[in-house]
Amino acid sequence: MIKFKFIILIFLLLPFVNGCQTIKQKTDAIVEKENQKLSKYIGKSSEVLKTELGKPDEDYKNSKGNMELIYRAKKYGILCERKFEVNSSLIVIGFISNGCF
Repeated sequence: MIKFKFIILIFLLLPFVNGCQTIKQKTDAIVEKENQKLSKYIGKSSEVLKTELGKPDEDYKNSKGNMELIYRAKKYGILCERKFEVNSSLIVIGFISNGCF
């Protein structure tokens, strides 16, 4: 009887495990799309970035002496933050995206 209950429990939990995998796949696809979208700015001037995304919400010099341009937005109540690192030649050399989809 205990084995039968265990087997039933496994079959009941299987859809939940499968559902988690589907959510992870969708999330990974969204992150990949975001990275492709933002990676087109790598190697471009900061003026191209500002022309397409607008004025940054915040900018400052980081510990390496490079500028950090930060863009913030809210979607469905979730904060989206995109940080771009710009070197002394005003070329975008990196980015970080958090909470954006």
